[in-house]
Amino acid sequence: MRFVKNWLFGFLLILIADNKGQAARVDTVSVFSNAMHREYKCVVIKPETYKKSKEAFPVVYLLHGYDGWYSNWIIRVPELKKWADLFNLIIVCPEGHKSSWYFDSPVDSTMRFETYVGTEVPAWIDAHYKTIKNRKGRAITGLSMGGHGGLFIGFRHADIFGACGSMSGGVDLYSSRNKYDIIKRLGDTLTHRDNWVNYSVFHVVETPPTDTLKIIIDCGIKDFFFPANQQIHEKLLNLKIQHDFIVRPGQHDWAYWRNAVGYQLLFFKNYFDQGNS
Repeated sequence: MRFVKNWLFGFLLILIADNKGQAARVDTVSVFSNAMHREYKCVVIKPETYKKSKEAFPVVYLLHGYDGWYSNWIIRVPELKKWADLFNLIIVCPEGHKSSWYFDSPVDSTMRFETYVGTEVPAWIDAHYKTIKNRKGRAITGLSMGGHGGLFIGFRHADIFGACGSMSGGVDLYSSRNKYDIIKRLGDTLTHRDNWVNYSVFHVVETPPTDTLKIIIDCGIKDFFFPANQQIHEKLLNLKIQHDFIVRPGQHDWAYWRNAVGYQLLFFKNYFDQGNS
């Protein structure tokens, strides 16, 4: 377990202050889903160097939570523009619907957000932006429902993403079976019992991908999802799956995520540098 010290984040803030003259650009684009036969909007944050650079950029896909939407992150955490500049990467915030949980629902064919976020959006981004077009240049993470999505999609699509993470993730769907519309996406726990195993990242991690993943999990001690995050950490340890596990004082709120996202982006930046050096 890694207990992160406040001095590290303070150091990063000093670096950001030194880059005040830079100005990342925020695009809002529409990405069509063949799986769901409709368009959804998506935020793309490009670093200040993007326009003049001939180099390809790594991309972090940042997923919103249950009550969120595609622009939720940039509205709540405008500092993402500074992070994009500091780490010289692209941040993509796709639409994940209010309660998709980022899988392709086995009981509702209109909800196919694993396919959309895991394959369709990255393909569109690669076609329209200067990106590193392989798994070593892609990472995915998110908060709450998006934390489940970051790990779920990361494990199931490790051929596309080389790193994945979670912030305050709802990683055990069964423990929230009567909340957050999960039963609408998986069916009831008796008739569709297998769905509650097959579509929960808590069980997906039991079958690690062939490709090695860099994994980071972050959760506050007072978060109501903390026990499940502690359990998935222990499961990964027992499975001998390497990962970083960050625990700090904090709850399930934007104050925590605004702090946590900086650590996650630094983690992914280090991964990108190692894989593309």
